[in-house]
Amino acid sequence: MTAYDQLETRFGRIGSLKQVMSVLEWDHAAMMPVGGAAARADQVSTVELVVHELLTDPRLPDLFDEAAGQNELELWQRANLAEMRRIVRHAGAVTERLLDARVRQAHECEMIWRTARPANDFALVKPSLERLLGLVRETAQAKASVLGCSPYEALLDEFEPGGTVAEIDALFEALVAFLPQTITAIIERQAAAPAPLQPAGPFTIAAQRDVAIRFMQAIGFDFEHGRLDISAHPFCGGTPDDVRITTRYREDDFSRALMGVLHETGHAMYERGLPKAWQRQPVGKARGMSIHESQSLLIEMQACRSPEFLTFAAPLLRETFGGSGPAWEPENLYRLNTRVRRSLIRVDADEATYPAHVILRYRLEKAMIAGDLVLDDLPGAWRDGLRELVGIAPPDDRDGCLQDIHWYAGLWGYFPTYTMGALSAAQLFEAATRADQTILPGIASGDFSALMRWLKREVHERASATSTRQIMIDATGAPLSVDAFRRHLERRYLGVV
Repeated sequence: MTAYDQLETRFGRIGSLKQVMSVLEWDHAAMMPVGGAAARADQVSTVELVVHELLTDPRLPDLFDEAAGQNELELWQRANLAEMRRIVRHAGAVTERLLDARVRQAHECEMIWRTARPANDFALVKPSLERLLGLVRETAQAKASVLGCSPYEALLDEFEPGGTVAEIDALFEALVAFLPQTITAIIERQAAAPAPLQPAGPFTIAAQRDVAIRFMQAIGFDFEHGRLDISAHPFCGGTPDDVRITTRYREDDFSRALMGVLHETGHAMYERGLPKAWQRQPVGKARGMSIHESQSLLIEMQACRSPEFLTFAAPLLRETFGGSGPAWEPENLYRLNTRVRRSLIRVDADEATYPAHVILRYRLEKAMIAGDLVLDDLPGAWRDGLRELVGIAPPDDRDGCLQDIHWYAGLWGYFPTYTMGALSAAQLFEAATRADQTILPGIASGDFSALMRWLKREVHERASATSTRQIMIDATGAPLSVDAFRRHLERRYLGVV
């Protein structure tokens, strides 16, 4: 085999092992009993170490040099080679000891968090989080020295390849320049109108699941290659051929679970739309989390909270839940699903306040990695930051610094991609509906095929063959900015044409 063929074979095996890891992580969140945590930590650590051994093989530098000289390589093969090199640089920066310790500590910390959050007991999980943060900072320092960037950017690069603090700071500063005033204007405008009617419950979990599945199928989700389950924190996992979606239900409010499912379906459609021929290779993976989040937020926020979608959805919701009267009319459901509130919980936040929740977490995690914020001060910093950005403060840590799983599961450098995804979603949806005038009428009749064709061509099939920046430029005609998101908020909420 040529050097490139040898590398492709090796990374195909790594791809399969990472798919195994993804299914283990889904099982951990959705099915595994608490007593299985120690064994699962050992299993995950073992797979991680096998992958690390494959990525740090001393023969790899020679194979890379030889493969780079193969003139017959095609464009996707060269892009694949570049992605392989990036992954190997990350792996080579971290010792097996550090990797093993971080994986095991993340599993321990997450399991403690699952008890600490409902108990509103930050002190219970803080010692474990302190140990985990120390390992994350050690990892960040090691990677930064190899990648030639700041420690925070070294963590960010795992989720957003090529992303920089300067780029994020510029986008977030542009958002903060108009977002607080826009939120206030929206809230005042909505307060001046009659309040929307709330459909009466209870809404059984079985009925919620049934209608969620019908909407997932309308979007194009294939249940021959995926499933819907329950977990403490909604997510999309598994593999492109076996996509695992989870949500959580409340019998007094069907919209939270439903919109969560639609959000995760956007992630799932991206995974399903990636090029099958490159599925186990680095170039065939999703480009990064800002693009991934753009696909979930485009489906949930741009498409499925639109008047068009709710025209289609209202009769199905009314039929499923046995509802009647004006509360179930499309216009009322639209007003309910576009209600803006200064809320405490990120995953339940509306699209106007959501970026402020993310900016808070970005600021806090950046400060913790830099050593400028100690964990003893995290609850207070969270309360002060949320009051500044959203205009509300949590009464306790359960709805404050304990609400998200990410840090407790070892995920640092991830949060900014949520808001970058929201900005990308607005920019992509604006471009899609401008390019294809059949998309919005299709959504109104429950036909997402035109939208999904556009997304598959412009985003999904590009995978990691090019940069996030280039995907946005090619699909929308411009690099990522806050402009389309601002126009979207003004059109939907303030009546600006």
